[in-house]
Formats: sequence, structure tokens, C-alpha cells
Amino acid sequence: MFNRELVKGSTSLLVLQLLNERDMYGYELVKEMAMRSDHHFQIKEGTLYPALHKLEKQEYIDYYWENREKGPARKYYCITSQGKEILDERTNEWHRYVQVMNNLIRRNES
Repeated sequence: MFNRELVKGSTSLLVLQLLNERDMYGYELVKEMAMRSDHHFQIKEGTLYPALHKLEKQEYIDYYWENREKGPARKYYCITSQGKEILDERTNEWHRYVQVMNNLIRRNES
């Protein structure tokens, strides 16, 4: 597990990236993040759902309900065109951030 603040700061980027690949419901997002990170990144629903609501309010994601044969309907989230634009911006920003952090850390190792 990673520091809660690190997780919180990267949640929206991860959600947008996953939804850029396919529409997902909340629990599916949680499981996908855990699986792809070899369970090092285990986001709690108390962190995910506020992030989803914020992304909705910003109009970066939208949702729709899908009925199921068994059980209640599921709320699926999907990325919007604005969400795709901000995903590109945030991804570029993330890569620059990682590069700067790596440079700083390497300097301290010398």
C-alpha cells in the first residue's frame, strides 16, 4: 500500500485512464486498479466515489444505468470528450512530474 496522500492525488488520473479504455462501474474500477498494481494500489470506495462525483461535476465523466438480468441496475461511468482532453494534459503533467522527481532523487543519491 502507498501513502494515502499519494493515492488521493493520483486517483482522478487513474480513473480517467481506465474509463478511456472502457466504461466501468465503481466496484469494477476498484478491482481493476488493484489488479493492475499487483494489489499495491487498493483504493477505498470512500476515496473513489467522491473522486467520481468531482469528475462528473467537472464534466470529465458521465454515467448511465445498465439493467442486469439478476440484481439491481449498475451505474456505469464513461469518459467525455472534455475528460479525454484533460487526461492528455494530466498524463503529460504526470510524466514531467515523475521526471523532475527522479532528477531530484538521483541528485540526492550522489
